[in-house]
Amino acid sequence: MTTIHPSLVSILALVVLTAIMPCRAEFTVVLPDSSGLVDRPQNGFSNFARTDPAEQRAVYEIMAATGNAWATAIPDVCRGRWHGIECMPDRNYVYHVVSLSFGALSDDTAFPTCDPAHATLSPALLHLPYLRSLFFYRCFSGDHPQPIPAFLGGLSPSLRSLILRENGHVGPIPTELGNLTSLRVLDLHGNQLSSSIPPSLQWLTRLQSLDLSYNKLTGPIPDLRNPTLNVLDLSHNFLHGQIPATFGQCDSLIKIDLSRNRLIGSIPDSLSNLKSLILLDLSHNSLSGPLPSSLGKLISLRALLLNGNYMSSATIPEDGFAGLKELIALVLSNMGLQGPIPESIGELPSLRVLHLDGNKFNGSIPQSFRRLEKLSELSLNNNRLSGPIPFSKEMLWRIGRKLRVYNNSGLCYDASNGRSEGIDSMSGISYCETETKRVVVGAASARISGYQTKHLSSRTDRGPPSRLSSYAPTHRSGILRLLVPFTGFLLSVLPLL
Repeated sequence: MTTIHPSLVSILALVVLTAIMPCRAEFTVVLPDSSGLVDRPQNGFSNFARTDPAEQRAVYEIMAATGNAWATAIPDVCRGRWHGIECMPDRNYVYHVVSLSFGALSDDTAFPTCDPAHATLSPALLHLPYLRSLFFYRCFSGDHPQPIPAFLGGLSPSLRSLILRENGHVGPIPTELGNLTSLRVLDLHGNQLSSSIPPSLQWLTRLQSLDLSYNKLTGPIPDLRNPTLNVLDLSHNFLHGQIPATFGQCDSLIKIDLSRNRLIGSIPDSLSNLKSLILLDLSHNSLSGPLPSSLGKLISLRALLLNGNYMSSATIPEDGFAGLKELIALVLSNMGLQGPIPESIGELPSLRVLHLDGNKFNGSIPQSFRRLEKLSELSLNNNRLSGPIPFSKEMLWRIGRKLRVYNNSGLCYDASNGRSEGIDSMSGISYCETETKRVVVGAASARISGYQTKHLSSRTDRGPPSRLSSYAPTHRSGILRLLVPFTGFLLSVLPLL
């Protein structure tokens, strides 16, 4: 498993934190009149209030099946206001179970515990007709992995959220889950599910978040046309085939993560219809070029990660990304891209992270990069660039050791931008000699390869380093950190579902 340089963490987290706030309303679910429940807290019970006895017995059975020793110690599962059990009354003051959550997310989360060595999913779940949210976390991850039972497809028609995270579930995703037509959130992250994604998930026309990441799923991605879908995460599987063009019909999408699969073919132009898309991560697949200029129509995009798709001989369209005025992170590392770096990349006013390393770019660094006033990380190493580095000494101080330009054929620092003792100390970025000779980056960095790590390890992140780092970052764990705010956000709104 590869790791990423930790410097991407704060920038990529900002991508989501600055973007999800306007989307909060998208996840609010209005309770239908047909539920027969009154939307009010479960405290303030009157003397006449009571919990439905059949549902109370069902909760006891469910808790016993999870290995919870104190299940029957709860005299009334609703009136006790127990963590992980939420209830709502009907108009006759009869309280019904609407949410169950099992498994400890942290030391501060006192949900009912599970015994992974013995826990099972009980069919008593079918006796909770008002259930809207079901959550199990690390409850069934013992020595005997269990499949997801098909009977879950018969859960309450009111179910909005089904989350079975990191439970060690094996086998296929049950086709019967397509019967849960009120579902807004389906999260099966971090199990060992195999086989293909069932086409029946297309029937979930109200689905807002689908997370099947970190499993062992195979086969093609089914055509998804869910008009309400906001979040799609199928990363870290073994999916193959092409990216469905029908994704362009899911015009509510704000996040697509298909990274770490075996996808082939080109990036479909239909993705340009996704005007609300904030994150697009297609990294580490086998996608082929050319890079579509239509990506420049994703006007809300904050992060674009295509690294690890070897698009031999592909180039970046001159104005292909010009419309991405909100873009914060652009990662195009190790893609076999060639030709000059377009000047238009320097016209992206929000850009903070730019990784173009491990390609075959030639020519000079665009002068327009001087105008990237928010840039805090730049990787141009392992290319074929030459000529003067156009950055001012102020910009070099701002980026500091997060500037990586080693292993290029002829880069040097233009002394006309101002000389300083700090710049002189940067071995690997030497001044251009206009009359007789110039010392190039490639030669200098070869001489310091065994020396630089020691000097960098004692430095802070600001100011020019005494030795130019040869550390070439990878990107996946930064992507994971980027996704955490999405996951936390979805979990925070589950009570609303």
